[in-house]
Amino acid sequence: MAHAVHPNYADRHDKAHGPKLGAGLVLKHNANQRYATDAVAAALIRRFGALAGQTIQEFAVKADSGCGSTIGPAIAANTGIRTADVGAPQLSMHSAREMMCAEDVGRSLAVLQVALEHYGTVATAVDLDVDMPFCAVCAPTAGWPA
Repeated sequence: MAHAVHPNYADRHDKAHGPKLGAGLVLKHNANQRYATDAVAAALIRRFGALAGQTIQEFAVKADSGCGSTIGPAIAANTGIRTADVGAPQLSMHSAREMMCAEDVGRSLAVLQVALEHYGTVATAVDLDVDMPFCAVCAPTAGWPA
Protein backbone atom coordinates (compact mmCIF):
# COMPACT_ATOMS: atom_id res chain seq x y z
CA MET A 1 0.00 0.00 0.00
CA ALA A 2 1.06 3.61 -0.53
CA HIS A 3 -0.34 6.82 0.94
CA ALA A 4 -2.43 8.60 -1.69
CA VAL A 5 -2.67 12.38 -1.70
CA HIS A 6 -5.49 13.42 0.62
CA PRO A 7 -7.27 16.49 -0.79
CA ASN A 8 -7.39 18.15 2.65
CA TYR A 9 -3.66 17.59 3.23
CA ALA A 10 -2.16 17.88 -0.25
CA ASP A 11 0.64 20.05 1.15
CA ARG A 12 2.03 16.99 2.94
CA HIS A 13 3.05 15.49 -0.39
CA ASP A 14 5.67 16.65 -2.85
CA LYS A 15 3.78 17.91 -5.91
CA ALA A 16 5.85 15.73 -8.25
CA HIS A 17 5.50 12.58 -6.13
CA GLY A 18 1.92 12.44 -4.92
CA PRO A 19 0.16 9.13 -5.65
CA LYS A 20 -3.38 9.48 -6.92
CA LEU A 21 -6.24 7.04 -6.57
CA GLY A 22 -7.07 5.34 -9.84
CA ALA A 23 -3.67 6.02 -11.43
CA GLY A 24 -1.98 2.66 -10.89
CA LEU A 25 0.75 0.99 -8.88
CA VAL A 26 3.06 3.17 -6.76
CA LEU A 27 6.85 2.70 -6.63
CA LYS A 28 8.11 4.03 -3.30
CA HIS A 29 11.52 5.69 -2.81
CA ASN A 30 13.28 7.03 0.30
CA ALA A 31 16.82 8.39 0.51
CA ASN A 32 17.10 7.20 4.13
CA GLN A 33 16.38 3.62 3.04
CA ARG A 34 13.03 3.44 4.83
CA TYR A 35 11.85 1.71 1.64
CA ALA A 36 13.89 -1.00 -0.06
CA THR A 37 13.69 0.30 -3.64
CA ASP A 38 17.06 0.89 -5.30
CA ALA A 39 17.79 2.14 -8.82
CA VAL A 40 17.92 -1.30 -10.45
CA ALA A 41 14.73 -2.54 -8.79
CA ALA A 42 13.01 0.70 -9.81
CA ALA A 43 14.10 0.19 -13.42
CA LEU A 44 12.74 -3.36 -13.37
CA ILE A 45 9.37 -2.26 -11.95
CA ARG A 46 9.11 0.50 -14.55
CA ARG A 47 9.85 -2.05 -17.28
CA PHE A 48 7.26 -4.49 -15.95
CA GLY A 49 4.75 -1.64 -15.96
CA ALA A 50 5.59 -0.80 -19.56
CA LEU A 51 5.25 -4.43 -20.63
CA ALA A 52 1.88 -4.61 -18.83
CA GLY A 53 0.74 -1.35 -20.43
CA GLN A 54 0.34 0.20 -16.98
CA THR A 55 1.47 3.52 -15.53
CA ILE A 56 3.82 3.39 -12.55
CA GLN A 57 3.46 6.27 -10.09
CA GLU A 58 6.55 7.43 -8.22
CA PHE A 59 6.38 8.33 -4.54
CA ALA A 60 9.02 10.01 -2.41
CA VAL A 61 8.41 11.58 0.98
CA LYS A 62 8.98 15.32 1.20
CA ALA A 63 12.44 16.12 2.55
CA ASP A 64 10.98 17.91 5.60
CA SER A 65 8.62 15.06 6.53
CA GLY A 66 9.05 11.86 8.48
CA CYS A 67 8.39 8.50 6.94
CA GLY A 68 7.17 5.13 8.05
CA SER A 69 8.86 1.98 6.81
CA THR A 70 8.10 -1.44 5.41
CA ILE A 71 9.64 -4.87 5.84
CA GLY A 72 11.36 -4.38 2.47
CA PRO A 73 14.72 -3.11 3.79
CA ALA A 74 14.98 -6.02 6.25
CA ILE A 75 14.07 -8.57 3.57
CA ALA A 76 16.64 -7.13 1.16
CA ALA A 77 19.38 -6.91 3.79
CA ASN A 78 18.83 -10.38 5.24
CA THR A 79 18.23 -12.35 2.06
CA GLY A 80 19.97 -10.50 -0.77
CA ILE A 81 16.74 -10.65 -2.78
CA ARG A 82 16.30 -7.74 -5.19
CA THR A 83 13.52 -5.73 -3.57
CA ALA A 84 11.25 -2.86 -4.57
CA ASP A 85 8.60 -1.36 -2.33
CA VAL A 86 5.39 -1.03 -4.33
CA GLY A 87 1.72 -0.78 -3.53
CA ALA A 88 -1.65 0.47 -4.62
CA PRO A 89 -2.48 4.01 -3.49
CA GLN A 90 -4.76 4.22 -0.47
CA LEU A 91 -6.47 7.19 1.13
CA SER A 92 -6.56 7.57 4.93
CA MET A 93 -4.31 4.59 5.62
CA HIS A 94 -4.56 3.28 9.21
CA SER A 95 -7.88 5.06 9.80
CA ALA A 96 -11.32 3.57 10.31
CA ARG A 97 -12.26 4.74 6.81
CA GLU A 98 -9.45 3.58 4.57
CA MET A 99 -10.32 3.61 0.89
CA MET A 100 -8.78 2.91 -2.45
CA CYS A 101 -9.78 2.65 -6.08
CA ALA A 102 -10.81 -0.87 -7.08
CA GLU A 103 -9.23 -0.32 -10.51
CA ASP A 104 -5.80 0.03 -8.86
CA VAL A 105 -6.02 -3.58 -7.68
CA GLY A 106 -6.35 -4.82 -11.25
CA ARG A 107 -3.64 -2.46 -12.49
CA SER A 108 -1.28 -3.62 -9.76
CA LEU A 109 -2.02 -7.27 -10.47
CA ALA A 110 -1.27 -6.75 -14.18
CA VAL A 111 2.20 -5.38 -13.34
CA LEU A 112 2.90 -8.12 -10.81
CA GLN A 113 1.77 -10.81 -13.29
CA VAL A 114 4.25 -9.50 -15.87
CA ALA A 115 6.97 -9.45 -13.19
CA LEU A 116 6.24 -13.08 -12.35
CA GLU A 117 6.21 -14.18 -15.97
CA HIS A 118 9.10 -12.10 -17.34
CA TYR A 119 11.48 -11.46 -14.43
CA GLY A 120 14.21 -13.74 -15.76
CA THR A 121 14.17 -12.23 -19.25
CA VAL A 122 14.07 -8.62 -18.07
CA ALA A 123 16.58 -9.10 -15.24
CA THR A 124 19.18 -10.68 -17.54
CA ALA A 125 19.14 -7.48 -19.58
CA VAL A 126 20.49 -5.66 -16.51
CA ASP A 127 24.21 -6.24 -16.16
CA LEU A 128 25.82 -3.67 -13.89
CA ASP A 129 29.37 -4.74 -14.79
CA VAL A 130 29.30 -3.44 -18.36
CA ASP A 131 29.52 0.04 -19.88
CA MET A 132 25.84 0.07 -20.85
CA PRO A 133 23.98 -1.67 -18.00
CA PHE A 134 20.54 -1.74 -19.62
CA CYS A 135 21.51 -3.60 -22.73
CA ALA A 136 19.05 -4.54 -25.47
CA VAL A 137 21.69 -6.85 -27.00
CA CYS A 138 21.98 -8.78 -23.70
CA ALA A 139 18.30 -9.76 -23.80
CA PRO A 140 16.61 -8.66 -27.02
CA THR A 141 13.25 -10.10 -25.97
CA ALA A 142 13.22 -7.93 -22.82
CA GLY A 143 12.31 -4.96 -24.98
CA TRP A 144 14.79 -2.46 -23.53
CA PRO A 145 15.22 0.61 -25.70
CA ALA A 146 18.47 0.59 -27.67
